[in-house]
Amino acid sequence: MKNKHIFLPLFVFIMLVYSCKEQGGEYACKPCDQSCDAFSYTEPGVCPHCNMRLIKKSELKIKEKLIVNNINIHEGSGEFLVEGGVAKKEKTIKVYYHKPKNYQPESKILIVVPGAGRNGDSYRDAWIEESEKYGVLILSLMYPEKEYDFGEYHLCGIMYDLDVKNSVTYLENTNIANMDESKFTFKINENSNEWIFNDFDRVFDLTVQKLKSTQTTYDIFGHSAGGQILHRMAIFQKESKANHIIAGNSGFYTLPSNDFTLPFGVKNAPFHVEHLPAIFKKKLVVLIGELDNATEKGGTLLRSVSVDKQGLHRLERGTFFFDYSKTKAQEMGLDFKWKLKIVPNTGHNHRKMGDAAAQYLYEGIE
Repeated sequence: MKNKHIFLPLFVFIMLVYSCKEQGGEYACKPCDQSCDAFSYTEPGVCPHCNMRLIKKSELKIKEKLIVNNINIHEGSGEFLVEGGVAKKEKTIKVYYHKPKNYQPESKILIVVPGAGRNGDSYRDAWIEESEKYGVLILSLMYPEKEYDFGEYHLCGIMYDLDVKNSVTYLENTNIANMDESKFTFKINENSNEWIFNDFDRVFDLTVQKLKSTQTTYDIFGHSAGGQILHRMAIFQKESKANHIIAGNSGFYTLPSNDFTLPFGVKNAPFHVEHLPAIFKKKLVVLIGELDNATEKGGTLLRSVSVDKQGLHRLERGTFFFDYSKTKAQEMGLDFKWKLKIVPNTGHNHRKMGDAAAQYLYEGIE
């Protein structure tokens, strides 16, 4: 009887998927680069494949109709495409935006960098309430995984030709990815013009030009993989128009240390120690969920000899990164402007972390 009860819900689920699928159906999920992009359904609800809400196909904007660099920002939510950066002109970045009802030329602008799911639309949606409340323009960037791999996204294009396949194994039924550093090979891209960070200023400048905004800086929030990108931005990007840089729930960190090689330190990196005074003066906020600890199963957690020296989970690693950097600054007699903020009762959740970031940015809640 026990097996029968397990089998029945599974059977119902499978039948639901196949009975709802219909080429002439009126409803579909938003494009998500999965197989369900080709499905349509006769009734509204939730896509049984990707769990996104089904909407009328007439409301969907067809991807092919989006013209690269044709930036049209209206009130409410929408999206536009921009071309990739230096040496990536054939690639694209989709920008999901929300322009609040009370938007003015002097309104603040926030760029959002998603996690490994590259789900810029749902990250944008998570900020709509704050956008309307604080009158902030939201620009959430989506880098397609088929065009931007782990090296180009998580590691910001500083590293490429990573041998992930032969060096990383995934522990079954967990979120753990074990790396054998002796098998991990890669190349280093010393051309900083090709790093991902340059896209942020470029998207900001295009938006400012289109909307005739008076803003000269932007704030930027990233979560998980986005947090990895942004703390590396603080370390490697010499100049940018970013004001507050909020790196949330990073899986692991690149320490400003010559004791470790990339991606865990800067020993073999295009990094100059004379940049440390400016780096430590940046408005970097290391944002960590209190419950993003050993019991958290969300997101992928890398394990290796080097990364485990930072800690065994994200809370430990974020705290270690901050404390290590603060101690280094003190030893060198440098000003240290970074902040550590631990969000209570929150795990690996980009919505709750975004709420905390909004309170910090727009209400001054430390």
